[in-house]
Amino acid sequence: MKYPEFLKEKGTIGFVAPSCGCATSPYKEAFQNALCKWEKSGYQFDLGPNCYADEGIGISNTPKKCGEELTEYYLRKENDVLISCGGGELMCETLEYVDFKAIKKADPKWYMGYSDNTNMTFLLTTLCDTASIYGPCAGSFGMEPWHPAIFDAMSLITGEQRTFKSYGKWERDGIKDEEHPLAPYHCTEELQLRTFYPEQQEEKGQMVETDRINMKGRLIGGCMDCLVNLLGTRFDQVKDFTEKYKEDGFVWFLEACDLNVFGIRRAMWQMEQAGWFQYVKGFLFGRPVCHGQEMMGLDHYQAVLPYALRHKVPVIMDADVGHLSPMIPLICGSMADIYVEKNEMTVEMELL
Repeated sequence: MKYPEFLKEKGTIGFVAPSCGCATSPYKEAFQNALCKWEKSGYQFDLGPNCYADEGIGISNTPKKCGEELTEYYLRKENDVLISCGGGELMCETLEYVDFKAIKKADPKWYMGYSDNTNMTFLLTTLCDTASIYGPCAGSFGMEPWHPAIFDAMSLITGEQRTFKSYGKWERDGIKDEEHPLAPYHCTEELQLRTFYPEQQEEKGQMVETDRINMKGRLIGGCMDCLVNLLGTRFDQVKDFTEKYKEDGFVWFLEACDLNVFGIRRAMWQMEQAGWFQYVKGFLFGRPVCHGQEMMGLDHYQAVLPYALRHKVPVIMDADVGHLSPMIPLICGSMADIYVEKNEMTVEMELL
């Protein structure tokens, strides 16, 4: 696994928009305030041509221009790390225009983003054997004041810290809008982690809820909406990747945006049948956007637990990962030791 150099003091942050850019409110104001805050901290900038573009469908520009920007700015020597401007809907369409062969040969560079950016964070790791950061996009750094999760993301990309803890409360409904573009996370909900361990007695065949749990393995995952879209395409080289690191085993971190509980269950089935979970050591599930919503008696717990039971591995659910902020920044490709005790989760990541 290749690990990039961390962002140095007075280094240059590159920005790209392979998904949506920051052309409209409140995203434009938040991004510009983030730039001001970084500038005051002494950092330089290298903005891609699509950062303020609004010419595409579900992304900032045409798929070709977005893919070319992503390749060019990853290979550029003028920036030290890349942070995506935002998420979106159709970043997958850019992939045929991204030169992953050139990226794989290049010096590794940190790329940070989440949601639709799974199309880059996941493929950097599985195609290019390069670690990436599943973490907040650029506009989140414009909030006033910064939430501890934003400080954590910054401390990760600068190499100051690789151990993080859960945040205690989370945001069900955000207050950021055109009139309040710099609003911070509106964390009103108490964190309630649920942890499960497979029952050891085979005849019982069930998951047992517990108050402490531990899992170790190489982190891999992202937004399930994007992952199942990649599955089976020419960009899917997961089985080769997992074979290479099978002695480490894997902790799959997964979260969902648009998928309802049945969509999550179908996604789990699809990844299972494709052999992606062959060497799984544990599952870390973020709160899905459909958190708390049931359909025909199925909730988001039973959407995933039967698949964990098949592999007899521990499961952490409703963690600070993904769309329902805040989120712990995760290094996709790193070796992780994750444990929960007394409703607090700790993630320790090593660059091995």
